[in-house]
Amino acid sequence: MKRSLILSSIAALIMGGAVMSSSAATVCKGFLPPNDLKIPVGSKDAKGIQQEQFNSVLDTIQKIYGPVIAARGGVLQINRLWTDATVNASAQQQGKRYILNMYGGLARHEAVTMDGFALVACHELGHHLGGAPKKGYSWASNEGQADYYANLKCLRTVFSDSTSSAFTRSAAGDELARKDCDQAFQNAQDRAICFRSAMAGKSVSTLFMALHQDQVEPSFDTPDTSVVSSMYNDHPATQCRMDTYLQGSICTQPVDAQLSDTDPVPGTCTRSGGFAAGFRPLCWYKPASANELLPPVTGLAAAAASRGLSAPGAAFSALQSENPWLGF
Repeated sequence: MKRSLILSSIAALIMGGAVMSSSAATVCKGFLPPNDLKIPVGSKDAKGIQQEQFNSVLDTIQKIYGPVIAARGGVLQINRLWTDATVNASAQQQGKRYILNMYGGLARHEAVTMDGFALVACHELGHHLGGAPKKGYSWASNEGQADYYANLKCLRTVFSDSTSSAFTRSAAGDELARKDCDQAFQNAQDRAICFRSAMAGKSVSTLFMALHQDQVEPSFDTPDTSVVSSMYNDHPATQCRMDTYLQGSICTQPVDAQLSDTDPVPGTCTRSGGFAAGFRPLCWYKPASANELLPPVTGLAAAAASRGLSAPGAAFSALQSENPWLGF
């Protein structure tokens, strides 16, 4: 009986997309919800990035964030699980080790570019470094915050590094994301990084859509209008996550503005802080202040609001919906 219970526990961890030793205290759920999709090496479905590209992205993450975590008294350990067919990624802490479990199966998915894979790694780092709001245990930022951190802090740093210039990325463009980035930033490099980060978010959202079997393709100009009645800590829906990537990209807080492990406001964009955009979407985030309850605006609506004009069209009016959404 005891042996059976132990084997069952190990199986449950594997299904969750995690690698965990017996001494590990906690492990986050994967970048994706648990799934049965497998893409082994050599599969006909292996249309994503190659092993050398996989390692190149993780080399850059290690180079930049190894010292950051060392300054916190920890050690960044990236488990490069290239031969593992699991389509997921996860994070865990074990003593002083800040662990990222990066699976080859996810990297081989056809929706994944090097930029998209960098976003996945940044999301997992976000569980360690993203600050509040947290999950039920103390060390890990919740899923929405890990998404927000990925674009707010991590991708900006990674894409500013010269090694990232060789990363593959989506060839597609997006007019609304470009307009939002151009409106948010004056500097050409900041605009380019913002747009690149938003497009990395769009590419991985294609992966979410495939795994969830969503019938509607996510788009930056159709933001999730749901408003949660309490903080949602698990994986948000596809459109909600894509919205979070865009908002993190257009937030103009400096990259070095410090986040807090107890207060979700410092280092982020809020209305009370005087910011005009870059707010965490209300489809997962429940702010403490009622002044923050208006949903974010993008594109033409943001441009109109900044000039004190009426927001255009019914699409903006739909953003004012207060229909509650409690997750999926």
